[in-house]
Formats: sequence, structure tokens, C-alpha cells
Amino acid sequence: MTPPNRPQAEPRWSLVGPGLVVAATGVGAADLIATTVAGSKYGYALLWAVVAGCIMKIVLVEGAGRYSLATGNTIFEGWSTLGKWTSWYFGPYIVIWGFVYGAAAMAGTGLALTSLMPFLGVPAWGILSGLLGLALVWSGRYDLFERVLTAMVILMFIAMVLAAAATLPNLGEVLTGLAPMIPDGAMINVLSVAGGVGGTITLAAYGYWLREKGWDSPSFMSVMRIDNAVAYLVTGLFVVATLIVGAELLYSAGIAIGGGDQGMVDLSRVLGERYGPWLSKLFLIGFFAASFSSLIGVWNGVSLMFADFMGHVQGKPHAHPDRLAGGRYYRAYIVWLTIPPMAMLFLGQPVLLILAYGVLGALFMPFMSVTLLWILNTDRVPAEWRNKPLTNILLVICTLAFAALAVDQLRSSIMRLF
Repeated sequence: MTPPNRPQAEPRWSLVGPGLVVAATGVGAADLIATTVAGSKYGYALLWAVVAGCIMKIVLVEGAGRYSLATGNTIFEGWSTLGKWTSWYFGPYIVIWGFVYGAAAMAGTGLALTSLMPFLGVPAWGILSGLLGLALVWSGRYDLFERVLTAMVILMFIAMVLAAAATLPNLGEVLTGLAPMIPDGAMINVLSVAGGVGGTITLAAYGYWLREKGWDSPSFMSVMRIDNAVAYLVTGLFVVATLIVGAELLYSAGIAIGGGDQGMVDLSRVLGERYGPWLSKLFLIGFFAASFSSLIGVWNGVSLMFADFMGHVQGKPHAHPDRLAGGRYYRAYIVWLTIPPMAMLFLGQPVLLILAYGVLGALFMPFMSVTLLWILNTDRVPAEWRNKPLTNILLVICTLAFAALAVDQLRSSIMRLF
């Protein structure tokens, strides 16, 4: 919270802000594959779902940012006003999620680097990526973190846009995909594409990155909204490019690719066979950039959330060093993301832990949209910054869409157990 005697900084805006950080962090290999597979199955029919996903994330991130700027509180402090149940959910979630995600992030980045430089295996490259991420964010310096992530965004954007341009898309057909329609059997693909544009728990980290950037008062509200909208416009163009690749390269030829991170390697192989090894290598560099940007984004942003959670639970003041970047809880969570999950790169994934991860993770987006509806329509926020009717309608739509996706994810998680 900004101290009363501190002069208000003049609003500033630069091309890269916390919006691009949160959007880029949320776009990983799994999201790219979900979009590519949708393109390979249905052509451009689900392009509208990409646009809808961007709009939903703009609404959610704007709500989180608006709460932080309007009140000077963190999003967890807002959740805690709703009752202890938020801590009972969020505490186990962030611990289990961090362990499983840490392994997945290192494995994905390791797979990308192994495909580019096969002289080391996936576990070795994954461990090196995790340790590099730890080193980059350990100090808590936001400016360094933002510069590294910006470089990753440039790489992934160039790689994917060039891949899409190489397929020579039919622009007329692209535009037809903007008309909302759901092909037979495509509902889950629609929800996956819309829900996967730009992140899950990292959306809630936006307010923390605003604070690290120095945007910490209502005077930055307009700047925040521009930052958020521009970020998801860039992310939307990036994800549309992946849909084009799937539609033009795979749909027309009836080519299938693997799921998860392996699908990105399969796609690079198809690109290499069709357009030459240079494009395959460039695409793999983009795959690495997407994976590593998600890794370092989580290593920084979710560690900030954990530090705030731990400090709040222990009753420490809002600005206590233990609740901030570089504090002991921040660094403890970075270690938790990096070191223990390394065992999963060699031993595989324990079924019960993966089940808990799937269940808790599936509930997070409905949790976020419902709590934002609750918080932003009450006196927890000054009247001028509460939700307008259109925002409430969009948040209700977000809640329903993410609840439907959560039901499918819960079903899939339970089926994997049996």
C-alpha cells in the first residue's frame, strides 16, 4: 500500500509492462498444442474461440489489477476477506501445483533444448533450465526478469509468425473462423482453446507485477488497462498463428501429432520436411522460448504470491520483507519449484499427486472469476472502481466457461487414476 506521505509517481507506460509478462508466462507448450490440435481437427472453425479466450483473460486480469490499484492490497489479501476457506483452498493448491508444475516446466524446456542440441538428454537440459530460472529470479529484481522475458517473447513471436506465414494461409478462410460455431464433438476443444490463451494461476500474479513495476495507485488505472489490452492483443496474434499452422499444415494434409510437449517436436519435424530444416530449427527455438518464458514467469510471479500468502497467514505487516520479492518465503518457493521436482524427471509422476494437482488446478479459474465477482461488487473496493454491468456479464460468462472446463478436467483426472 502506498504510504500517505509518499508522492504519487506520474503514470508512465512502456511497450513492455506487467501485462505482457502475465500473458507470455501463461502461454506454454501445452496451450500451443491445444490450439494447434484444434486447427488440425477443425481448420479455422475455432478461431473465434481464441478471440473469446483473449477477451476473457483481459477481463480477469483487468479485475485483478483494478483491485490491487484501487485498494493497495494484494489479490490474496482480497481473497482472505471472503473467509478462511480461501486459504484452505489456496494453501494446498499453491504447494502441490508448484511441485508438479516445476517438473513439467523443466521437462518441457528440456525437451525443446534436447531437440535443438541432442548431446544432453531431457532431464539434464531440464535441470539446467530450472537452475538458470532460479538464478535469474533469485534476487527479485523485476527489471532483469522483465528484460529476459521480453527477449523470450520476441523469439517465440518471430518463430510462430514466420511458421504461420510459411504455410501461406488463405485469408478468406481465416476470416470465416471469426463466426461463432461449434462443430460436432468440438466443445472440449473450444473450452481448451479459450481457456488456454494466457495462463491460469499466473493471472492472479498480475497485481504483484504491477507493484514490482512501480504501478501502485489508482493514478495508474488507465495505464494498466492499456498495458493489459495490448498484451493480450499480442498474445492473441501469437495464438492465432499457431491455429493457422495447425489448419494449413496439418488439417489439409490429415497429419496427426502427439499430445503435450512432444507435439511441438512433431510439428517442428513436419515443418522441416515441408519447408526446410531452417524453419524447423527456428520453430524449436520458439518452442524453447515459450517454455522458458513460462518457467521464469512462474518462478518469479507465483513465488511472490506464496510469499504474500505465508506472510499474511502469519500476520506480518503488508510491507514486511518476508512478504516481498527477495524475501525468505519468496526464495523458499523458488527452491520448491526447482529442486524437489527434479526427482520427477527421473522417477515419473506419482499418480495421487497428479490427481490432486488436476483437481485443485481445475478449480482455480472458476475460483478466480467467482471471487473477483464477489470482491469487485462490494465495499471491499471504492465505489468508483467497482464492476460495471458489462464487466459483471463477462465475468459470469467466464465463470460458466471455466466451470464447464473444470468438470471435464476433473473427469479426466479421475479417469487417469483408474
